[in-house]
Amino acid sequence: MTVTSSATRIKTDRSRTDLCSAIEDELGGLMSGRALAAAPYGPRFARLWAIAGENVLGGKFVRPLLLMEMYDALQEPRMRPDHHPDRQTAISIAAAVELLHYAFLLHDDVIDGDLVRRGRPNLIGSLLTEAGLPHADSQPGELAILHWARTGGILMGDLLLAATHQAFARANLPHPLRLRLLDLLEHTINETVAGEQLDVGLGDGVIAPELETILLMCGYKTATYTFELPLRAAAALAGAEPSMESVLATAGRHLGLAFQLQDDFLSTFGDPRQHGKDPFSDLREGKQTAIIAYARMTSAWPAIEPWFGRSELSGPQAEHVRRQLSDCGAEAFVQGLIQEQLADFHEILRRHAANIPEAARNVLIDLAAQLEGRQS
Repeated sequence: MTVTSSATRIKTDRSRTDLCSAIEDELGGLMSGRALAAAPYGPRFARLWAIAGENVLGGKFVRPLLLMEMYDALQEPRMRPDHHPDRQTAISIAAAVELLHYAFLLHDDVIDGDLVRRGRPNLIGSLLTEAGLPHADSQPGELAILHWARTGGILMGDLLLAATHQAFARANLPHPLRLRLLDLLEHTINETVAGEQLDVGLGDGVIAPELETILLMCGYKTATYTFELPLRAAAALAGAEPSMESVLATAGRHLGLAFQLQDDFLSTFGDPRQHGKDPFSDLREGKQTAIIAYARMTSAWPAIEPWFGRSELSGPQAEHVRRQLSDCGAEAFVQGLIQEQLADFHEILRRHAANIPEAARNVLIDLAAQLEGRQS
């Protein structure tokens, strides 16, 4: 077991802060440049870029930080010294990955009808507030404004997808590497969109809510672009062999599944004072998770089903459903699935220990440790 010293932790925190600043600077430049280019099309169009620029800089930068930390780790030892683009190019790609993330969030907010993100109005909510309609009511004129605001979310998401492709395509990279990254970007978008389609189909009852399908959806929608994309892009940018990229992708897939299963677990069984979400939103929305898939297979389901997906579900009623889910074994089942994914992840590291540089292995182990202790 490796013990991290205080000095090492301080150095890591400082490095992460420096990376955040570099990524913010790159994103700020991208967004401000496009906001200026949007000005001739009128103030309303330019305002889309201004709001998006404010929101995209408010995230945790999970994906670009993972990309850059792995990229830096793979420089020690250098694997193919003749194939390293400069570090600023890697930062540009990392920033583009955050743009991709925000594009997906915008489309998610439209699909889910959400007006808030990270505790404040999202782009749609901001447009509504600026139009004098802070809540989505049902009067004809107000519905028209809501439609306009949601359209803004769709269009801004489309613009950011285009901006992401531009950043990848214009990166100062050898042509074969640029094509490799563009193929990776296309693969990521395809899998994420496929996952979103499955998620909506499950929620709307179009697709049967079987456990295998739910886990497939989690892999497509979360694991691919949150973990696999940053890790694979880092390997490609660092000049790693395709075999190394493949190992990192597999490790990222297990971490991504663990992350999504844990997210669903915390949303249902976690402490809302720590995760900051509505503790019963998944139950009210009728979200099809591994928790619910397991409960469907138990004798407790007839007592749970009448309450599942009821938007008017009260706190006491939701507490009753949560107890039923725990008592029927769904809580323990999903905890077991999370541990299985983490165990498979550690097995990947053990099996390829001789081929993964120590610094790169430490990035992955640190990421897994963050997941294992995650409460929000």
